[in-house]
Amino acid sequence: MPKGRPVKSEIRQNIVEILYLLKQGYGYEIYKAYVAIFPKVTMRSIYYHLKKGAALHEFKVSKIEKEKGDYSWGPEAEKIYYSLGENANPLGNEKVKEYFNKNKKPD
Repeated sequence: MPKGRPVKSEIRQNIVEILYLLKQGYGYEIYKAYVAIFPKVTMRSIYYHLKKGAALHEFKVSKIEKEKGDYSWGPEAEKIYYSLGENANPLGNEKVKEYFNKNKKPD
């Protein structure tokens, strides 16, 4: 048995399922969908798994946008949009399908 932590993650697989139907999304958007569908996780955990998944080519960075606004940390926010990478393996989770059918995102 190899040493270290296993590469597979239930949280990362759930994010794959969300991005499969969302097509592309940024961290907080993915987090909101995740906590509505699955057991609660921290936002920090979602961002960790997005970064780890990008390193494993399960996710890829689609684009990075700077958004102007009046935020507590300053006048600008950076949104990193993720989509599925070549190593993603969506299984078609029914809970995720049900959530997105009820909460359709306007195009």
